[in-house]
Amino acid sequence: MTVKIVTDSASDIPSQIAQELGVTIVPVYVRFGDKVYRDRVDISEDELYQKMLEGPVHPTTSTPSPGDFTEVYERLARESDEIVSIVLTAKESALYNSALIGKEAVRRRCRIEVIDSQSVTMGLGLITIAAARAAQAGESIDRVVEVVHQAIPRTHLLGVLDTLKYVLKGGRLGKAVVLLGGMLNVKPMLTIKAGEVVPAGLARTRSKGIDRIHEFVKNAFHIEDLAVVHSTTPKEAHTLAERIKSLIPKNQPLIARIGPALGVHAGPGLLGVALREG
Repeated sequence: MTVKIVTDSASDIPSQIAQELGVTIVPVYVRFGDKVYRDRVDISEDELYQKMLEGPVHPTTSTPSPGDFTEVYERLARESDEIVSIVLTAKESALYNSALIGKEAVRRRCRIEVIDSQSVTMGLGLITIAAARAAQAGESIDRVVEVVHQAIPRTHLLGVLDTLKYVLKGGRLGKAVVLLGGMLNVKPMLTIKAGEVVPAGLARTRSKGIDRIHEFVKNAFHIEDLAVVHSTTPKEAHTLAERIKSLIPKNQPLIARIGPALGVHAGPGLLGVALREG
């Protein structure tokens, strides 16, 4: 019986790929004032960024409830008695705890392994994709869990922000970094270390930031999977993918869009890459 794979919408896995790999996605909630939306169910990426640019209210996010996870686990338990649930880093969200609590009602009927990815966006996405491929290949749940734990320390991200406005509102970076970037009119680079989104320096211009992303990919070791991620600049993402595809001859880069779950904090204009080394 095939192991079922679950993740959350902060993984930013393109819907077609999720469907092909049989990945079930639990949506994060986005709130604009009194209105609450499910990520990519009740609100699309375009709608989110339009509201952020034009609306008077800055959005916030909230995690899926334990009940949301229980509902998904119960449904999948009718098809399989083994589930691996890989979620957004616990350093940035309470999602991991929700997923853990959510499995309690189902655990006697189905073995469920909940794993903190220690990553965000397509970092989480690439880890989940590796797990789903192993599951589709008929691997045991223990082997799928092993694949995930091997992928976590080998998965890396680097991105450049176009604006500091939304980071400041969300409090996701230290104010000193944000204020420095504002004064110097430079672009902050972001990465993830030990499960926490942290500054990775400042680029003098956006093009310099993109050059750093290219060098980041060039210096990676034996890339197994790579995704270019963006919030509102698809042409720029495709240009970057074309630029770096010669560095990863085994696979074409995936192109994914930062969805509402993380777009609330990053805002329009984010461009970056996530990669998994072999």
